[in-house]
Amino acid sequence: MKYTLGIDYGTLSARALLVEVETGKEVATSVYDYSNAVIDEVLPSSGEKLPPDWALQDPQDYLTALTMTIPAVLKESGVNPEDIIGMGIDFTACTMLPIDRDGHPLCFDPKWRNNPHSWVKLWKHHAAQPEANKINETAEKMGENFLQRYGGRISSEWFFAKALQILDEAPEIYKAADRLMEATDWVNLQLTGVETRNACTAGYKAMWEKASGFPSKEYFKALDPRFENVVDEKMSRNIMPMGSKAGELTAEMAAKLGLKSGIAVAVANVDAHVAVPAATVTKEGVLVAIMGTSTCHMVLGKEPKIVEGMCGYVEDGILPGFFGFEAGQSCVGDHFAWFTENCVPASYKKEAKSLGIGIHDLLEEKAAKLKPGQSGLLALDWWNGNRSILVDVDLTGMILGMNLNTKPEEIYRALIEATAYGANIIIDAFDSNGVAINEIVACGGLPEKNAMLMQIYADVTNREWKIAASPQTCALGSAMWGAVAAGPENGGYACIACAAEKMAKVKQTTYKPIPANHEIYAKLFAEYKKLHDYFGRGENDVMKRLKKIKEEQHS
Repeated sequence: MKYTLGIDYGTLSARALLVEVETGKEVATSVYDYSNAVIDEVLPSSGEKLPPDWALQDPQDYLTALTMTIPAVLKESGVNPEDIIGMGIDFTACTMLPIDRDGHPLCFDPKWRNNPHSWVKLWKHHAAQPEANKINETAEKMGENFLQRYGGRISSEWFFAKALQILDEAPEIYKAADRLMEATDWVNLQLTGVETRNACTAGYKAMWEKASGFPSKEYFKALDPRFENVVDEKMSRNIMPMGSKAGELTAEMAAKLGLKSGIAVAVANVDAHVAVPAATVTKEGVLVAIMGTSTCHMVLGKEPKIVEGMCGYVEDGILPGFFGFEAGQSCVGDHFAWFTENCVPASYKKEAKSLGIGIHDLLEEKAAKLKPGQSGLLALDWWNGNRSILVDVDLTGMILGMNLNTKPEEIYRALIEATAYGANIIIDAFDSNGVAINEIVACGGLPEKNAMLMQIYADVTNREWKIAASPQTCALGSAMWGAVAAGPENGGYACIACAAEKMAKVKQTTYKPIPANHEIYAKLFAEYKKLHDYFGRGENDVMKRLKKIKEEQHS
């Protein structure tokens, strides 16, 4: 029996999954919770308070994750390392960092460690919004056609906005950086000793296109003369396609991880995108919703289409031979966690403890007893800004309809409903712009944990929702790509569709819309849409004005 490893780097933790190549059976898994988690309040090295909208990480957590989880799955499984033929990794994106000539993060250098710009900028680092605005305004002024591929706007979450912020606010860090890299490519550099850049993050997060490459030097110069040669000086034009082999595991890393040196390491990938084949999807017209702290919506198509506010379409970006379309919601599980951590009374926590269940379980149990619309509440799901379709991180959350009788479970359900409305906005945008949505498959932590949530999504969208069989879909997808990188000559597969046929499955249980519930939700969604456009399209910018006042008080 041959095996592959998938390493999935999430927002708060990383998990390793050991998988049988022939069947997709998940043999062992191990999770490492990052010691520094999301760094959004103070810098660990200095105690310096970070400004609003910052979100950093410690790259040491990424290395520790490898040395903790891989030996753990080997021990648990008892599998002979000689039988492991390949591995792949995926990451949240855009998560990027500056490194020196030797490949070390600048935050490892005592000279730069107390400068926050030397650390990893996590995907949800939103402090580069001024740079994103400049990127968009300059592109519009110059008539750059790459904007169309991204629904008309480049996000502050993406690579060049973050790189330009480093240049603007810490030119000494920008100058000291030999390269700026996606974290997923940096981890592969540690594994193989070879620098590779993957087509997925380049295409979706760094404005790269298979046919034409990156935007012109003239465009980057227009952003800032010092930025003219950012690609050649700080990055690479050698972009590798998905499914290819990035390199082989070095002897040094093999010794640390307990693996055989020389095994194939797949070109790195993005967590949402690897989940598509792991959810059995290898054809056009099927939306895959990867639902966790945030949600990504992925669809395959045979031709390019312009869809407002999408995160982009990239040729071969998800699977070879397809245009991969992406949209997303930047606050889903984060939304619910915020509520349970900050807004649930002690009596509810005491009740949950007495029942021996978690607070989410208690709230789900109580909220499930409510009928659609019974609470009289309506929320906007913008606690972490809006990724699609408005592409505006300065938008904020809202709950309407509360009174003195409003209960925590009513708010909890309203927040869940808001994320379902947001997903429906995205589905409608795809459908109305020629990107067909014929089926939906969900995966990730939320579909595994919350049946009520999935039924609400089915009722709101009036569509059946299938669920991927694996609770670790992203890690499974990375393991599948590892099998493709190894190739059939080593016991792997010739293509990702071949791997999906054997290794990926969906559950028999599905969630189908209840007509009576959809009838109520259609009315509520119409109200959501009015609020969405009123606050999100500039008619009332009160959210941004409030945020500006907040920032002034922090300065």
